Amino acid sequence: MTTELTRVIDEQALRIGERIRALRRASELTLIQLAERTELSHSFLSQLERGHARPSMVSLERIARALGTSQVELLAAGDPHQHDPDDPRPDIMRAPEGARGPFSQGEARLLVHGASAFAFEPMEWVGANTDPGPYYEHQEDEFVYVLSGRVLLDLQREGISELAPGDSAYYRGGTQHRWCSADGAEFRMIVVKQAPSGVGTRG
Repeated sequence: MTTELTRVIDEQALRIGERIRALRRASELTLIQLAERTELSHSFLSQLERGHARPSMVSLERIARALGTSQVELLAAGDPHQHDPDDPRPDIMRAPEGARGPFSQGEARLLVHGASAFAFEPMEWVGANTDPGPYYEHQEDEFVYVLSGRVLLDLQREGISELAPGDSAYYRGGTQHRWCSADGAEFRMIVVKQAPSGVGTRG
């Protein structure tokens, strides 16, 4: 008889599935509701949460957007070097390290070893997109700081602000937001989002 454990693809798939389940529950969504939002089947999402399936990048993007997060934050759950939430020691990350992946119209690198152990989810975001794409919205507050380039930050209700190197913005959870290059050149930002409540962080 095949056991629950032997049907798990691997530990990375299991950790990603557990992260998706935790975020779904924190958002107070049922599997059926998440399936409706993502246009993915209920059975596939159930298998995914239990580590019995591995999502494509397209599926991961749909799930991330429905849960108010990003692909890279979900992929970070599979980091084999996860920081233990009960370990009081600092988390040191070297330049080549960190989960990387697409985020909206650019690429992001998570700046901690697995987001679930920390109260904040800091990442480096690089892009040159002039199309801001669809709005993102999540329950957590977020802070952005421009390292280089010029950015158009669109906070839907508040309008568009142009940010230059050294400029920053802080906006509350529930704020619809997106960004793009102001001139078509590459830009780099630090993005720091609060960790979702009830998803494994300390305190």
